Amino acid sequence: MAQQKQLQALSDEYQGFQTEMSSLVTARQKLESQQQENKSVQKEFSTLADDANIYKLVGPVLLKQDTTEAKSTVDGRLEYIGGEIKRIEVSIKEIQEKSEGKRTEIMQIQGAMQQSGTTA
Repeated sequence: MAQQKQLQALSDEYQGFQTEMSSLVTARQKLESQQQENKSVQKEFSTLADDANIYKLVGPVLLKQDTTEAKSTVDGRLEYIGGEIKRIEVSIKEIQEKSEGKRTEIMQIQGAMQQSGTTA
């Protein structure tokens, strides 16, 4: 019976890792989408003349924005997003390793239970 409780606890931990992994993957996808959007804006900026007018949507109003400031803002966003993607990828790798460890433990306990004749 102790093995069944241990198996249930490990299964719960494993499920928690899977849930966390799903959340991280979703967050990474969102960041990648934002990254593509900002890269598109950056590409558009590269085609503009230095004296071009750039407007920023603030609520329902378009406000004129300094070209240099706008380009700098987009560059900063891209740098930040890139860093966040790397951070999330490290977290994903860590969760994958922990999850694999729990899966191995679960398989070992299930094997021991089968050898002893106990059913899960």
